[in-house]
Amino acid sequence: MKTRQKNRDVPEPDEPWSEIRPGLWMGGHFWTDRVGEVRPAVAGDEFDLVISLFTRAGHGPHPAVRHLIAELPDGPLTADQLHSVQELARTTTHALRDGRTVLVRCHSGYNRSGLVVAQSLIELGHAPDAAISLIRQRRSPRALNNETFEQYLNTGLHVAYLLSGLDNFD
Repeated sequence: MKTRQKNRDVPEPDEPWSEIRPGLWMGGHFWTDRVGEVRPAVAGDEFDLVISLFTRAGHGPHPAVRHLIAELPDGPLTADQLHSVQELARTTTHALRDGRTVLVRCHSGYNRSGLVVAQSLIELGHAPDAAISLIRQRRSPRALNNETFEQYLNTGLHVAYLLSGLDNFD
């Protein structure tokens, strides 16, 4: 399965992960240091829960850390994939409410992780535009540059899920 858009001309972020709100971190598997070198972002045991929407061997987390993996494409999602995003956002929200720290990550920490983090923020009471704005402020102005994901959030994932499911009735 192709999970990342090609030829995006979007540089890697300048830090492995960013705190979006207390306890909620968003990041990727790669970042660029001060001299322009792309570095691996390796999670250890600094988080209670790591959600990976893209994976690479050797990037952690520590075996004692709860790690959920749901590889998703950085493009239009099926109804099942949208359902996975909803479930991961609910899991993130529950963990945050229980006082745990959560890292949601994808390749660079812009789109797929942004979708799950934004949906978590929405479930915590943010309006979609406020959630998107907060992510762009705290992670990068490049975050959620996938217009389809932004549309999912503004429409509502539950509505996008229902509309995507209509394809199954052809």
